[in-house]
Amino acid sequence: MRQKIVAGNWKMNKTLEEANILASEITGMVADEVKGDVKIIFCVPFPYLLPIKNQLGNNTRISVGAQNCSEHESGAYTGETSAAMLKSLGVPYVILGHSERRQYFGEDAALLTKKTDIALKHGLTPIFCCGEPLEVRESNGHEALVKKQVEESLFHLDADTIKKIIIAYEPVWAIGTGKTASAQQAQDMHAVIRKHLASKYGQAVADSIAILYGGSVNAANAKELFACPDVDGGLVGGASLKSREFAEVIKGA
Repeated sequence: MRQKIVAGNWKMNKTLEEANILASEITGMVADEVKGDVKIIFCVPFPYLLPIKNQLGNNTRISVGAQNCSEHESGAYTGETSAAMLKSLGVPYVILGHSERRQYFGEDAALLTKKTDIALKHGLTPIFCCGEPLEVRESNGHEALVKKQVEESLFHLDADTIKKIIIAYEPVWAIGTGKTASAQQAQDMHAVIRKHLASKYGQAVADSIAILYGGSVNAANAKELFACPDVDGGLVGGASLKSREFAEVIKGA
């Protein structure tokens, strides 16, 4: 049985004071209201990783995650943050390949392969994002594109290593737009990804990998989305910036 995971991607939002308040409010709500063993991850801006991690203390249900890391080990790369740095802070998770990184910063399959490898080398768990833009969905090329994204950046890994990856399927047309894939659309694409993993690694390995849905997840749709058999939780954007909303999303898992 795969563990349910709800990760909040705070993106480039909040001052430190606001971030501390948000984390504190969510932590309190989770402690008081959330049953079960859902894993919760706060993917916060780089400057807040250590403050929020320290605030969480020994909390076993909530962890912090980074939103990106460099493909380089170290060196003259001003403004970059390495996987080794994240590991030294005790940060266990890192988002890789988010559609905004692909779109705004030109991250391609070759670069994401390097980032995946270096994150794994340093013991981080990548949350690897994949998903199609609207024009690809409308031309019925979404399955082929998403399979290609997963294959090009992950299929060089052996079976034991790929089990350390969390995959997040995010239809680009549903990120920050208020549009959401229907539960059936989400389930269909998650099943496509899992079947593609099984074609390479076998069903047992594919069944062990968590696949999250991202794209305008909110309190109203989380329960239906997370109830799908191949949807193992969510990578949540806007709703993760509102404590009550995010707590309700977590309850949906």
